[in-house]
Amino acid sequence: MALSRRLSTATETADDKLDDEDKHAEPSSLGTSVLDLTQAGHNTAPVLKPQDGADVEKSAESSLHDGPDPYLVAFSPNDPLNPRNFPTSRKAFITFQLGMLALAGSLGSSIIAPAEPRIARYLHLTHETTVLTVALYVLGFAFGPSLWAPISETYGRKISMLPPVLALSVMSVGTGFSRNAAALFLTRFFGGVFASAPISNVSAALGDMYEPSARGIAVTFYAVCVCGGPTLGPVIGSAVTVTRGLGWRWTEFIEAIWAASVFLLALVFMPELYPPVLLKRKAEQMRKEHGDDRYWHPHEAVKMTLNNILTKHLSRPLRMFFTEPMVTCIAIYASFVYGLLYLTLEVFPIVYREHRRMGEVQSTLPFLGLLVGVISAMGINLGNQPRYSRIVAANKGRAVPEARLPPMVLGGILFVIGIFWFGWTADPRFHWAIPTVATVFIGAGFNVIFQQCINFLVDTYVLFAASAVSANTVLRSLMACALPLVARPMFLTLGVGSACSILGGVAILALPVPFVFMKYGLRLRKLSKFAPVVED
Repeated sequence: MALSRRLSTATETADDKLDDEDKHAEPSSLGTSVLDLTQAGHNTAPVLKPQDGADVEKSAESSLHDGPDPYLVAFSPNDPLNPRNFPTSRKAFITFQLGMLALAGSLGSSIIAPAEPRIARYLHLTHETTVLTVALYVLGFAFGPSLWAPISETYGRKISMLPPVLALSVMSVGTGFSRNAAALFLTRFFGGVFASAPISNVSAALGDMYEPSARGIAVTFYAVCVCGGPTLGPVIGSAVTVTRGLGWRWTEFIEAIWAASVFLLALVFMPELYPPVLLKRKAEQMRKEHGDDRYWHPHEAVKMTLNNILTKHLSRPLRMFFTEPMVTCIAIYASFVYGLLYLTLEVFPIVYREHRRMGEVQSTLPFLGLLVGVISAMGINLGNQPRYSRIVAANKGRAVPEARLPPMVLGGILFVIGIFWFGWTADPRFHWAIPTVATVFIGAGFNVIFQQCINFLVDTYVLFAASAVSANTVLRSLMACALPLVARPMFLTLGVGSACSILGGVAILALPVPFVFMKYGLRLRKLSKFAPVVED
């Protein structure tokens, strides 16, 4: 009864306060989250609102002046339940599992791409229509996070990722058994919706385990898994498609087996990682052990409501995209390079299969050049980490978003070089290795730009980072859906060189983006309703 009265009273008190905070997004409410406070061993008395995990934590943080509450359950400094206190070896194994979950989602987008001509013949479809097998899957990435994010913030990381990965496996089996276009396209779209769960939630799970200063290697590994899937998938898919006794359906069966395997691995070995859920469970356990219902945690008031989904996970990202110049520009830049990655699924077959008459498997090997570039970008991204850590330390431990941007300058240059190089050496009179080397530059530039865009948004918007990243996710998914649909008509009409020159020109126009924010980023953050700035 004491717990119920506490939650009920806190709920009534919090409603008006939180609504006003969400409208104005005052920077004074940032800094240390309730998670950080509880991990440090502080006991505070938050005010609760039974809607959304992030809002409850924000409300709790804004109520620190209420004084200590000895019954608020928190992590002790060396609490083994705290994911940040896990042994390094255990963190590494969990990070591997999270990466493989993300890879299952990203691999599914492209593994079927080499089978498009065979699918077109089997279902009597045009090539332009068959491209929807890839486009609809990626389109699902735009719709899924609006569901998986609130589930993650309410019920935890594990339940927000594992059931969708199992559902992805089921959808892949459905695609493999499809006998008509409607079944094929429907299962591919919902496969993408389910695949978006690990792709969008793994980064948050890594944040649960690692301090910001130690997160670099883990996040880089995750980025390689997300970006490497689309580049590795065509190579696997082509080998499966041409193998006697397998065929195009087995591209989906292999994806289903992979998704089911990593699901079982994570089901057995991956613990829950979301601290509010862990502390909620700890509070329940302490009430049972001590027979005292005064032990509590703010997350016990969290509810997943339709209103929360509509206001936070749908309307707020759109509002930030249209009113925040930093979100707009960064999202457009990241979406362009992400869309270009999926454009290669349609362009490489034209260049290597049709123009050079390479075999089905041989013509997909240049995708490994993209993969080499994606992996090589790890060195660039990790090389900036010591410099960034020094800048953060000099800023009293506070993030400096503009310090994330110098690698993006290098990534943008590599990306432009790769596009022009590939476009004007794609002609069969040049040796196939020459344009293939260019793909390494494209892959490296893509991964550097992509990862630093995400880092910049997270460091800039802090409490509203999920909404900023969500706006980026929706736009990049729409771009990755659209560009493959126009790739073949564009490249066959204009030619590879001219088409790549147009794309390279757009990439050149985007080069000033990091320079602009390095110079004016702080000023824009001060003017923003969502980006907090703490000044000495």
